[in-house]
Amino acid sequence: MFIGQGRRTMPEQSGKVQTVLGLIEPGQLGRTMTHEHLTMTFECSHVPPAPGDEGLAAAPIEMKHLHWLQQNPYSHSENLLLNQEIEAVKEELLCYRKAGGGSIVENTTTGITRNLPVLRKLAKETGVHIIAGAGYYVDVTHSDETRKMTVEKLTDIIVSEVLHGADGTDIRCGVIGEIGTSWPITESEKKVLRATAHAQTQLGCPVIIHPGRNKAAPGEAIRILQEAGGNISKTVMSHLDRTLFDQQELLEFAKMGSYLEYDLFGTEMLNYPFNLDVDMPSDSQRVQALAFLIREGYEDRILIAHDIHTKHRLTKYGGHGFSHILKNIVPKMLSRATEKNLQCTAEDLQDELMKGGKTLQCRV
Repeated sequence: MFIGQGRRTMPEQSGKVQTVLGLIEPGQLGRTMTHEHLTMTFECSHVPPAPGDEGLAAAPIEMKHLHWLQQNPYSHSENLLLNQEIEAVKEELLCYRKAGGGSIVENTTTGITRNLPVLRKLAKETGVHIIAGAGYYVDVTHSDETRKMTVEKLTDIIVSEVLHGADGTDIRCGVIGEIGTSWPITESEKKVLRATAHAQTQLGCPVIIHPGRNKAAPGEAIRILQEAGGNISKTVMSHLDRTLFDQQELLEFAKMGSYLEYDLFGTEMLNYPFNLDVDMPSDSQRVQALAFLIREGYEDRILIAHDIHTKHRLTKYGGHGFSHILKNIVPKMLSRATEKNLQCTAEDLQDELMKGGKTLQCRV
């Protein structure tokens, strides 16, 4: 979250956090969700409904259809338009702040309808610090213009989004990401990854990666970033809870040095439509995975969030909302820590897993 002392940053930016309302000190972050969306569209990932479910997919979101929606969230077109729920998101953020939340890292990048003026408005009206993401999402959202850009041009755009403002505004992004990759990683995505590494070198700021839905994807993305000069110690690998399940493979990836993000808390479905080989874990299994990483010594490299990106995950529609981790998951972690006698205290867990100012140590 912190802006490092890169070649292009100003002295007043070094060691600070760039929010949509301006620079703040790291100590002002408070408890931070490092991977959320407040306004975006996800039509790029629409999944046609199963035969016979076309009526449900076209029906208004109602309580009687909630279970179907939870199991088929990407087959309901309206559900993919989170950008229609600004007032509901505002209420969520007020509840999040009341529950002890301080900051949100908003991971919406070019391709999925980033809306910086709305983010600024939400930050002003709720008091929650919002850090916006620079860069590009997965290949399917790249425009023809983006595909034709050189790595140098892409780098300049990402750097400008952090230093000067994005999307024709003066609102500056504070992280690079989420940078989207598919599997296999496409040529356009490889260019964006290389540009991301070059921009990070110039800026000294953190990078957040969305890996493809394959166990080899996180490592391949890291390899491309490293070869382009990226700082892996200041890079976050997202969505590990739907990507790496084998403990030894997880540890091998952890040795590469990135932050390990479990950011799908609250998401539980029987069939994951983007990779049917994946058995989506429960929240209890996520907690167990984090306990394993803590026992292996990675407590200072773990980040957690919800990755809310559809309507049905808002409390307005019967979902868990942005306060789920604070209200439900942290108490679960603390109870398990006591039962298992983990080598950490309750305060350690809350600090290491929730306080972005301590966890995402990206100063140089």
